[in-house]
Amino acid sequence: MKRKMIATCLVLVCSLVTVSAMAAETNSAESIKGRLGITGEIGFLVPADNDAVSAGIVVGRGHTDTGFIGGGGLIFGILDNFAAEFEITHTGFGTDTNTDFDTTNISLGAQYRYLNLPVKKLVPYVGAGLDILINGANNGLDVDTVAGIHVKAGVDYFVMRQLALTSELKGVIAPNADIKAGGGKVGEFDPDSFSMTFGVRYFFN
Repeated sequence: MKRKMIATCLVLVCSLVTVSAMAAETNSAESIKGRLGITGEIGFLVPADNDAVSAGIVVGRGHTDTGFIGGGGLIFGILDNFAAEFEITHTGFGTDTNTDFDTTNISLGAQYRYLNLPVKKLVPYVGAGLDILINGANNGLDVDTVAGIHVKAGVDYFVMRQLALTSELKGVIAPNADIKAGGGKVGEFDPDSFSMTFGVRYFFN
């Protein structure tokens, strides 16, 4: 799963960079420098498969279901093409063995925004950053918090100067977290995931 996730994320970012560079001609989109915005988003998350635990023992590798993801964050323009962003999302998903997991992702990252596309209202971007993944499970299980990284690619479509519709693909890669019961390790949780979200950005200035 980790190798597939890394490969998918690299292809995603490289493809968007190539397409954007080929399409650039005139400087048609507005600089984000000094602008502050807030984002709300919902979508779908495809998690990695994880150990299924029953009565304190691993009973196999459980196939995980696609889950809903939602959250929001802040974006602030540092340079014309560069922005910093802070984001919190939450998702929950089940397995075919009745072990349900959830993850709250606190992420801090940066994005590079393409301002040179002929379509004036369209602003594609790529980004990367660090993630703190606060994991949980049902059935009296505890799951460790781990740190990871993410890569993303998306696009903002400005319906007006201060309001944009946004869509984003994001891959998260992190080390496995211990699943514990009664203070002892009983399995491992793989926090790798791939998500697609849709949302709205509102810029205050």
